[in-house]
Amino acid sequence: MNLAVRDAALRELMDDPDCDPVALAETLRRFDLVNRAIGGWGRVWRRGIRPRLRQLARPARVLDVGSGGGDVVARLAAWAERDGLEVQWLGIDPDPRALEVARTRESETVSFAATDAAELRGAGDTFDLVLSNHVLHHLDADELENFAADTRALSSGTVLHADIERGALAYALYGIGITALERGTFLRTDGLRSIRRSYWAAELEQALGAPWRVASPAPFRLLAVADGDA
Repeated sequence: MNLAVRDAALRELMDDPDCDPVALAETLRRFDLVNRAIGGWGRVWRRGIRPRLRQLARPARVLDVGSGGGDVVARLAAWAERDGLEVQWLGIDPDPRALEVARTRESETVSFAATDAAELRGAGDTFDLVLSNHVLHHLDADELENFAADTRALSSGTVLHADIERGALAYALYGIGITALERGTFLRTDGLRSIRRSYWAAELEQALGAPWRVASPAPFRLLAVADGDA
């Protein structure tokens, strides 16, 4: 497997509108376990999100763009409640199949909607912080540029986009580690394709351009960060 070059031509099974709906739903549900194991969100919460929300000294609104099955935003909401922060969380995804799973995680502080960043930007909505997980590697060059601009326009604070870092070790370890969870899902095929579609840090920083900066918050993870311009 040659991982020296990003394979942007690959498509994931779950992106097919005609894919098996049962396997898709189970994939979205089990992403919770995958993201807990390798997502690095605990560190991002402690070092990036929580300090910014505390600085506000008021109730906050946070947007998760491309929220999928909703596990990341639901976990962040639980941490906010534990840490005594008053936050309203909105997860958005244009795919109704994802929303069906995500809405099982709704609560008094977490809601989901069928929309995208461009539509919210057009409506003039803004948030104190905007984030995403595993969205960037799905996008072509024009989509990435628009997504970056739309999400910055929606945030009056910070924008944080988390994704996978491409690499041979990540590919090998994921292929082995996902075995216990893959049955009845797209986790193996789509996970390996995601790694092949993903960026190195320098590649992503170049693709996004100024003012974005890209760090590695955890092994095999990238975090693209920029100030919002809402």
